[in-house]
Amino acid sequence: MTRTLTVTGSTGEVGGRVARALAADGVAPRLIVRDASRAPELPGSDVRVAEYADHDAAVAALRGTDVLFMVSAGESEDRVEQHRCFIDAAVRANVEQIVYTSFAAASDDATFTLGRDHWATEEILRESGLSFTLLRDSFYLDMFELFAGQDRVIRGPAGDGQVAAVARADVARVAVAVLQDAVTHRNITYTLTGPQSLTLEEIAATLTEVRGEPFRYLDETLAEAHESRAVYGAPDWQVAAWISTYTSIASGVLAAVTDDVERVTGTAPMTLEQLLRTGA
Repeated sequence: MTRTLTVTGSTGEVGGRVARALAADGVAPRLIVRDASRAPELPGSDVRVAEYADHDAAVAALRGTDVLFMVSAGESEDRVEQHRCFIDAAVRANVEQIVYTSFAAASDDATFTLGRDHWATEEILRESGLSFTLLRDSFYLDMFELFAGQDRVIRGPAGDGQVAAVARADVARVAVAVLQDAVTHRNITYTLTGPQSLTLEEIAATLTEVRGEPFRYLDETLAEAHESRAVYGAPDWQVAAWISTYTSIASGVLAAVTDDVERVTGTAPMTLEQLLRTGA
């Protein structure tokens, strides 16, 4: 029996990789997007338009879905309520299972403030009655070069804390494997990390070696972190989230390395050097 796999976030990095990989394997995914003009053109794909917060549109878009890949919504103050609305729509649409991109250190009091949103969403899923698979991703390995900015300095109060960051490509590979054999992975939580636990100083050193340009890590105090980010004029909740990226690394909760990527996919996750050299 053909099962309908529905993918959200296909206009983004992780969802896009998942959608393209499914299509390459001969699976025609249903894509739920906010803007149909931005949806990737994939053989046989069924594009539906809905937002997480639009309950009726989401129910219509989800109807007939067996397994849903739910990429967390963009950072916002009401993200949990958006997730609640979409999960309720999935219940109404008789979706069987949701595969959700969560956070490695999700908890109700997570140091990384957005990790609390992920915990709240996990709780909504647990209470929904739906089957689910939680992909608890560490921070994305791809992002640290972007954190450096044009001056090639990574700034933040992470101290000598370590992070076992994971490549987005590896998260996508896990998601594809789970979606294609969803029953096997039903009601299981995976913590997805890279193969190394690195300090930001070590990350900067690897960037320097591979890029041939000097990168460095500047350990900030909390006051300095607030001051260096004031120029962006972002709301307080967002600044707190940015800074807590670093304080969560400092806390040590993201240092553990797991073998979940390799257990699910059969292939070890990429190191930072491999990611930078291959551009995967």
